[in-house]
Amino acid sequence: MLRTNMERLKQIQRKLMVEADGVLGPQTLTAIEKKLGLSFKPILMDKGGVVKFVLSLSGIEHIIRYEISSPAYYETKLKSPTWPGGDSGVTIGIGYDLGYVTPDKFRFDWQTELSASSLDRLTKVCGKKKGRAKRTLSRLSHIQISYHAAHNVFIETSIPAYCQRAQRAFPGLAQLQPDAQVALLSLVYNRGSSMKGDSRREMRAIRDAVTVKDYATIADQIEKMKRLWAGRGLDGLLSRRDHEAELVRNCNRVYSPDELVCV
Repeated sequence: MLRTNMERLKQIQRKLMVEADGVLGPQTLTAIEKKLGLSFKPILMDKGGVVKFVLSLSGIEHIIRYEISSPAYYETKLKSPTWPGGDSGVTIGIGYDLGYVTPDKFRFDWQTELSASSLDRLTKVCGKKKGRAKRTLSRLSHIQISYHAAHNVFIETSIPAYCQRAQRAFPGLAQLQPDAQVALLSLVYNRGSSMKGDSRREMRAIRDAVTVKDYATIADQIEKMKRLWAGRGLDGLLSRRDHEAELVRNCNRVYSPDELVCV
């Protein structure tokens, strides 16, 4: 008796020890790639030719942890607008700094998550930094943004925008393994993308290493930049750099489809 293609595929899936549903989906394709020893090639483009990034969800959660500590801490301490200090503006959600966005950009990013009243009040502080931003906090304390709303904007808006910034800083980023992509995304999210001056010499070395996929050098340079914060009581930054370096060093691992997100 002739077998249908679906029956043939189900038999293959059973041999690969994946769900035998007869659908040639991501899980089956990944299992086939593993069986054939094919390397992961994450670079993708959309129909408009825009580079797409494949990031590990665990890596994204790493960024969130260093930005807000935990969802519980967010709900307790960060639900209302804050001012982190320094050159920052009023900050909402997961590291969303209103001092560095235009009113139109802010409204576009948050229009589905905030009330009209909150949008109006927060629009007025867009572009304000340092002391000017700090002085507005008392007028914004009644605004509360849920973790769910903050997480939505972070994934749907902040991550894609910073991926593009990271790609400009490190050409070839989208060709790296998912954990390495997200480690450098974390770096740019935290430090920006400038390459000027002695404080950015490791950034320049990383830029060169990305073009040849030299993961060892990328990880080493991330660790070396800890010189900028050592002995200054900034243990969180030191820990963040260590974690980013670890992500890069271990990035040549097997990824399952359900732990990856394409942005």
